[in-house]
Amino acid sequence: MVRMEEAIKTVAAGNSRNNTAPATAKPLVSVVLPCYNEEAILPGNLTRVINYLETKKDIFRWQIVIVNDGSKDETGEIADKFALQHNRIKVVHHPVNLNLGHALQSGFRHSDGDIIVVLDVDLSYAVEYVGQMVAKMQETMADVVIASPYMKGGQVTGVPVMRAVMSRFVNKFMSMAAQDKYHTFTSMARAYRGDFIRTLNLKTKDYEINPEIIYKGIILRSRMVEIPAHLDWTEQNKFAGKRTSGLRVFRGVLSGLMSGFIFRPYMFFIVLGTILLVLSMYQLIWLLYDTIQGMDHILSHGGPAPNPFSYSLSIQFKENPHSFLVGGITFLAAIQFLGLGFLSLQNKRYFEELFHLGTSLKKQTAREYEG
Repeated sequence: MVRMEEAIKTVAAGNSRNNTAPATAKPLVSVVLPCYNEEAILPGNLTRVINYLETKKDIFRWQIVIVNDGSKDETGEIADKFALQHNRIKVVHHPVNLNLGHALQSGFRHSDGDIIVVLDVDLSYAVEYVGQMVAKMQETMADVVIASPYMKGGQVTGVPVMRAVMSRFVNKFMSMAAQDKYHTFTSMARAYRGDFIRTLNLKTKDYEINPEIIYKGIILRSRMVEIPAHLDWTEQNKFAGKRTSGLRVFRGVLSGLMSGFIFRPYMFFIVLGTILLVLSMYQLIWLLYDTIQGMDHILSHGGPAPNPFSYSLSIQFKENPHSFLVGGITFLAAIQFLGLGFLSLQNKRYFEELFHLGTSLKKQTAREYEG
């Protein structure tokens, strides 16, 4: 990991640290833009972002951090040219493609803002959401503000039908799995309080980083709010075939399902174990009923068996061996899954306690370093 970080080169026109103002001044907002093979859209969209941020200079100071995640086209060169022209643009180059998780972590680490806003460079969430999320964060004192197309008031336009359906399913699944109910877990368009996200211990290297941040925010009892947003692919669809940074649908679905599992893994084992237990008990109770009925028949007719119950049970086994087999295996599987569920619950609680402790130590270390 140390070697990888050493391999990451940062190019900045001007030192943004020198722009640091007193605590009473306007907040500094860092806009993080992860990029991979975005030469077709980067010049125009980056210009739109700069022009918008300039309209907000009376409300907050701004900085743009472009993370060139190992692009194979002219993305890096274009970003560097913008950095030479604007002293508030910083470019971070990954020598190879490290995926979204690493790109975001690089953006967080190299940003200086009191508030960090992440946008997709395709502006499928309009740049105006920067101001809306910053305002919501200041209004609610939130740690995270999420642009949510799936909450009331949000909408989706131009997204291919299959992708839209899968995305809604994954987010609904994660909402059911999470302890706190949010509508959108996969959206990258968010605002973070700088000292929160920079001290959050993140491990995921790909798209799972977005639900990971929510999960760990829940553990830390962080304040997270959503604002309705419009996810619009109208402009993005014009560049079909010219961009290679899109996420494959089924890969995204699988990633979302695995991310949903981390919220409450014990529930999956307990629910499955309970279902299997009910099915096995249904089968075994009927076998017991038939055995008792057979025993009564033996006793009423003066059967020769010294142990009527065992004799009746042996008859049932000869007549319905598959029922014993299925019922017994299902019962054992149910006990196994229920046991895994309780062990998973215990492990989750241990993890949350350790994560709390580790985060506290990391924050303390960061404060001592800054002091």
